[in-house]
Amino acid sequence: MTRYPDIPKPIRSGLVVVDPDHGTPQRVIVLQFNPDTLERSIAPQSAGDSGDAGGGGAGSGDRNEALRLKGPAQETWKFTAEIDATDQLELAAPDGIHPQLAVLEMLVQPTTAQLRAATRLTQKGSIEISPIEMPLTLFTWGSKRVMPVRLTELSVNESAFDVHLNPIRASLSIGMKILTVSDLPAGHRGADLYMAHLAQKERLAAAARGGGLGAPGLGAPGLGGAGLVTGRG
Repeated sequence: MTRYPDIPKPIRSGLVVVDPDHGTPQRVIVLQFNPDTLERSIAPQSAGDSGDAGGGGAGSGDRNEALRLKGPAQETWKFTAEIDATDQLELAAPDGIHPQLAVLEMLVQPTTAQLRAATRLTQKGSIEISPIEMPLTLFTWGSKRVMPVRLTELSVNESAFDVHLNPIRASLSIGMKILTVSDLPAGHRGADLYMAHLAQKERLAAAARGGGLGAPGLGAPGLGGAGLVTGRG
């Protein structure tokens, strides 16, 4: 078999469950295969409405708020992950891919201990029980994308089974919302990680090559390019 030792080993995407108080990883979930595609949606948090408040328009937006933002944009990610036990025949899999599926499902499930504790508080007559807090989850897609997330969708399609009906192949549709400083309390470790993620975006944006006014036609004679940029008529 021909080997190519100089070819770098690809980095795997994955999820890291972190203790928010101490910042120590509790579990690292490495995706068996990197997804082929990523679907990202970025929604700006505008301070004003999108409507036009003047000139006969029907909108009710505040002109003074048109260019203002209330906070970081809300960003969601969607991708499909594949798990296939037949691709790892050298590893024993008496339960098929049940363990891999269970690890992902527990990202959106409270533990039995947490549920029992909530039940005990209810039986003691506690008037208000705080919602169960889950560990902090990070999604990693290379070194330039490490961000705190909350899973919003986990759809599993099991497509093959062994003789004991253990699933051995499945595709998972995973949806995530990136948690920003608007979603997390001040001083939370996840908020600090989001700020680091946003700072990385700023560094990448600064490295992008800028264009000239001629490319979109703003510098051509008769188009008023200078006036558009400087405010001169």
